[in-house]
Amino acid sequence: MGVFTRTYDIVNSNVNAMLDKAENPEKMIRLMAREMEETLGRVKAARNGALAARRDIELELNRVRERADVWAERARLAVDKGRDDLAREALVEKRRYLKRADALEQELVQADAMLGRYQEDIDALEAKLKLVLEKKRMLVQRHVRAQHHQRAERHLRRLDTSHAMQRFNE
Repeated sequence: MGVFTRTYDIVNSNVNAMLDKAENPEKMIRLMAREMEETLGRVKAARNGALAARRDIELELNRVRERADVWAERARLAVDKGRDDLAREALVEKRRYLKRADALEQELVQADAMLGRYQEDIDALEAKLKLVLEKKRMLVQRHVRAQHHQRAERHLRRLDTSHAMQRFNE
């Protein structure tokens, strides 16, 4: 059984070594940045949808409050004309609109909380994206420096060997 385990370990380590060589850090960071930008776009779109829903709730709340004011005015007019029965009906309608306004105010509070969470998520994603882009920039600079360093070393080695060969020939 030990032979199979050792064979498995050798194959596994060779496969991992090949994957490590194939993995390009710059490409991985570029992929991460693209995925973060796509996620950021989706979160912003969701936030915009929530913002539109909040505006709709706000408009509905204003409309309901106006209707409650209309019914309050009708109740006042009915009392002035001595029509207590109409005044009661108007106050019932006013109360119904005020209950609806309370429910809409609760929805508005929930919408504001959701917008706050979306904004926190957007801020966090933008900060992470900024970090990833900075790491990408640093990685590219490091790669360019390494290439220049390797080129300089090759050039120096050629000069050193040619000088040594010249001395040998002398």
